[in-house]
Amino acid sequence: QVQLVESGGGLVQAGGSLRLSCAASGKIFSSYTMGWFRQAPGKEREFVAAVRWTEGDTAYADSVKGRFTISRDDAKNAVFLQLDTLKPENKAVYYCAARRDGWVWSDTVGDYDYWGQGIQVSVSS
Repeated sequence: QVQLVESGGGLVQAGGSLRLSCAASGKIFSSYTMGWFRQAPGKEREFVAAVRWTEGDTAYADSVKGRFTISRDDAKNAVFLQLDTLKPENKAVYYCAARRDGWVWSDTVGDYDYWGQGIQVSVSS
């Protein structure tokens, strides 16, 4: 079983930055894909970014390209999401997720097997 715990959320002014962390415990295989999703009030959960565990390949939603950066630390079993130039519309609960199939990219919620509890990111205008 895999457990994911997010940290680093909070309130920031528009234009500011946050760094989210996801600590993974349990049996994480090197082929897993790790992703970040978010869910704003009244909206469906949506893909933000993903990284393959060993190859370091990354993928981003168009809305965050150039502002958000996903990375991982293999030694610490951790995944990070750097959020820069934040906008009020980026306010959401951000979730860390793990997908056992690391060979085919997916931005679909249902394709991810493990989820963290989520962490709030708020952006004031």
